[in-house]
Amino acid sequence: MNQETLNTHRLLCPLPVIRTQDKVKTLQAGDRLTVRCTDPGAMHDIPAWCRINGHKVLETKAENGEYVVVLEVA
Repeated sequence: MNQETLNTHRLLCPLPVIRTQDKVKTLQAGDRLTVRCTDPGAMHDIPAWCRINGHKVLETKAENGEYVVVLEVA
């Protein structure tokens, strides 16, 4: 299992989802990706994208103006 982090700070919708999609294409099933965002919309958009594409959301959290989504690649 590989653990990657994607920084999408200062990017607005839909760019955090697009960057997440592009990064996931480079990963293998079972890999984990932590996406760090400053756009609060990403807390809804990235999990919705994961559901559509079969990836598993392991965690979502908001702390100090940063929004974090941890997902497992299907």
